[in-house]
Amino acid sequence: MISRELREKLFNVKLLVCDVDGVLTDGGLYYTENGQELKRFDVKDGQGIKLTLTAGIVVAFVSASNSNAIRIRAKNLGVELVFTGVTDKFACLSEITQRLRISLNETAYVGDDINDILALRKVGIPLSVADAVESVKEISCYTTERRGGRGAIREICDLLVDAHQKSL
Repeated sequence: MISRELREKLFNVKLLVCDVDGVLTDGGLYYTENGQELKRFDVKDGQGIKLTLTAGIVVAFVSASNSNAIRIRAKNLGVELVFTGVTDKFACLSEITQRLRISLNETAYVGDDINDILALRKVGIPLSVADAVESVKEISCYTTERRGGRGAIREICDLLVDAHQKSL
């Protein structure tokens, strides 16, 4: 059960920005014998993202990683805003919100580690996954029960979609 205040904030979200490694994935780095990097994504998280897009909320992926797997996953889900190799996540977030003409107050950002902190501090709805570092959890208005890459994004998407479907 979430508070009325959080439900109101989620109701006003127009943009959901997700970090990738540790949020959409379990944070593990898997390598084949040939050195190819593999990432594990959760199917339930993917369904949550599709439901969120259907509810009219824009979804963006922002990652420091430059993995092609991120772009492939985004394409499969219908996520058009994908930024990889990002060193300054807040600058990227600012560019996205300006391009879409969506305020930072109408933006939810999901992070798990210290490179997400500035972006989390600037948005209206800072969110973290259960296994985020403590400094990220401390500034989040909601921390999932589920771990990154293990249903955390589905949990957030369900809250967003529910808030958008129910009248306050």
